[in-house]
Amino acid sequence: MKDFKYILLSLILFPLAGMISSCSEEDNTEEEYANWQERNEGTTDRWAVLANNGTYDKYLTYSKNESTPGLKNSDYIYVEVVERGNGMECPIYTDNVRLAYRGRLIPSKSYKEGYVFDQSFLNSFDWKTAGMVVLSPNAVVEGFATALMNMHEGDRWIVHVPYQLGYGTTAMNSIPAYSDLTFEIAVKSFWHADEQE
Repeated sequence: MKDFKYILLSLILFPLAGMISSCSEEDNTEEEYANWQERNEGTTDRWAVLANNGTYDKYLTYSKNESTPGLKNSDYIYVEVVERGNGMECPIYTDNVRLAYRGRLIPSKSYKEGYVFDQSFLNSFDWKTAGMVVLSPNAVVEGFATALMNMHEGDRWIVHVPYQLGYGTTAMNSIPAYSDLTFEIAVKSFWHADEQE
C-alpha cells in the first residue's frame, strides 16, 4: 500500500514539475528581451558615438540624401571595415550579390555578443569555407541593402544597423520588434539581374 501511495504521488507531482519548469523557461525568454524597445532605443547615444567616431565609416540610407530635412543618426549605418576588397564598382539595387553573412541582435543576458538570428557560415569567417548565398539589395532590409550598395568585391564589413533601417517596429521570426542589428557581411561577387554570374 505504501508503494502505491508513492507511485500515485509521483504521478501527480511529475506533471506539475513539468509545468513549473515550463513557466520558468518562459520567464527566462521574457527576461532575455525585457524592456527590449527601451534597450534598443537607449542605444541612441551609441549611434551618436559611432557617428562621431573616426574609426567607423558612415553611410546614409539609400532612400534619403544629404538634403533630406531632419536627418538623424538612425538614418545611417555604421561600418567597421575588416577587409578591403579590390573591386572598383558597387552593386546596384537590382543586382545579385554572392556573399556570406551573419546577423546578430544587441548583446543580452544569455548572448554576450548578441543572439545570432541568421548566418551563412559557422565559427570564424574564412573566405575558403564560408557558405555563400545570393541575395539582392531589393530583397533585404534597408540597412543591409545600404551596406551592399556601398561594398566592393572582396570587402568584409561589420555593419551596425539601427532598428529603423532593419525590421522597425515589427517582429520577424526570432527577431523581436525594435531590434538594432549587427551584420558581418563579406561580398565575393555581384552581377546585374539580366546577366549570368
